[in-house]
Amino acid sequence: MQKARLGEAFLISGQNCSPGDYVLGFSEKSPAAYYLSSGRYKDSQAAENAALSLPRLKKKFCFVRIEPLSLNKGCFDVLILFLKPEKAMRIVQASAYPEGKRAVMDTMGAASICGDCTVFAYREGMGLSFGCKGSRKHSGYADFEVPLGLSFEKASEIEEILSKLPETRE
Repeated sequence: MQKARLGEAFLISGQNCSPGDYVLGFSEKSPAAYYLSSGRYKDSQAAENAALSLPRLKKKFCFVRIEPLSLNKGCFDVLILFLKPEKAMRIVQASAYPEGKRAVMDTMGAASICGDCTVFAYREGMGLSFGCKGSRKHSGYADFEVPLGLSFEKASEIEEILSKLPETRE
């Protein structure tokens, strides 16, 4: 992810992360054992519940292309932004603009970029996360950044609406 933030496009066919590989459909092996051994869950049942609650892609891919928006030709499945909280708030507000409905976020601090911001956003339109151990360790985004994923359709809608919203401190 950090490479894309620095302007590089690349393909992945796995991540060396069992939850990420499971979520993105590169593996059918549940990450429950990994979760249990990581010490992030109380017992094997909690680790199994965590694994079962992960969003998963139904499509099968050989690879995923990751690229900066500046290299994209206007067609993507998911846009992942790393935002300061105020900017994330404005996107959530833009999402609520058409119908006044609350944005419902679904996250657990695991499989954050791959699950919450990619798969969940792909399926539901928007996914907000606070990161996970792996993404914070390997992706290089700052503690003050909030990852937020938008599907192509939702990103187009949000882009159009943002100009209609009042500024934060007006």
